[in-house]
Amino acid sequence: MPNTAERLLADIQQLAPKIAARAAEIEAEGQFPPDLVESLRSIGAFRMFAPQSHGGLELDLPVAIKIITTLCKIDGSVGWNVATCNGGHLFASLLPRQTYEQLYDNGPNMISGSNQPVGMAEATDGGWRVNGRWPFASGCQYASWMFAFCIMTEGGKPLPGPDGEAGPLARGFFLPARDWQIEDTWHVAGLKGTASHHIALRNTVVPTANFFDFPSGVSCLEGPLYQDVRQLLPLMHGAVSVGMAEAALNDLVELANSGRRQLRASVPMRDSEIFQFELGRVAADLRAARAFLQVQVASHWLHALAGTLSSEALHAQGAQTATWIATTCVRVADGCFSLAGGAAVYETSPLQQRLRDIHTAAQHAAAHHRHYGSAGKLLLGS
Repeated sequence: MPNTAERLLADIQQLAPKIAARAAEIEAEGQFPPDLVESLRSIGAFRMFAPQSHGGLELDLPVAIKIITTLCKIDGSVGWNVATCNGGHLFASLLPRQTYEQLYDNGPNMISGSNQPVGMAEATDGGWRVNGRWPFASGCQYASWMFAFCIMTEGGKPLPGPDGEAGPLARGFFLPARDWQIEDTWHVAGLKGTASHHIALRNTVVPTANFFDFPSGVSCLEGPLYQDVRQLLPLMHGAVSVGMAEAALNDLVELANSGRRQLRASVPMRDSEIFQFELGRVAADLRAARAFLQVQVASHWLHALAGTLSSEALHAQGAQTATWIATTCVRVADGCFSLAGGAAVYETSPLQQRLRDIHTAAQHAAAHHRHYGSAGKLLLGS
């Protein structure tokens, strides 16, 4: 395991100049160039969470989080799509074993999808007739399989959810990418290269065996990674936030060390006590976010190894962590952009892209401030 992770990190560092040099191209095209997709695929970046039994790397969570952070430090869109594809491997483990084997018949696939339950699945002969269009399907243009979530209905009426859960029954399902329509909708402020378009199905009969339960489903795989999928997703988002914030700070330091002197300033940026003070403050925020992520990941992984990961309290804690980290890392990126002055507004400045990317990532449901409510409720014992 250590050698596999070290090799992957070394391969990523070797790819880093190539990725960075093509940041403008990735943004302009709204997706990765095919050769870059193949490079990332060949080194194993898209199969970190796929099981070793099926050709994956099955990395320990702390190592995978480090790799996601490293990629986001190079390019936000690249790191985001590697994270979401690996999240897809976790969702796939909730499928019935026979269906899971179909997905991995030729080794780990590249997976895209959307976890918003905005489709409808009507009971019919042979399975469920699905209609819907789903947003934010990152990496859909080069995926082999895709998943989405539906409200399950019978006779046109939603089926009731499990006992104790409010709302109708919602389930996820997988289909090969060839069965989906991709709608060109990803025209956005940040993370432009993720190709997070809408995907759609119309009157498509999906076999019952292609559906899975979430979050209460049981994995068809053994091992700590697959014990409770929903517990790991917020931490992956935290890795994305920290990686992009680290990149912004590095960009600012590089700019200051270039000898830049701002208009009407008495000394160069790097020699200004005000700049040094603000840089130190921003760096402290980043160190806190990085440390918080590391502590929470270590805690989650210990629970996973002990078989105690499935806990509502732990889920509330993980979501609280992801939310705080996202908010703090946005503050870091904002601070770096402001300190850079007018130079940061040009498209040639990486800081403007970091700013747009991290604000876009922070809009994700995983980082919504409502998660603080669950943590507060837990503290109150209610």
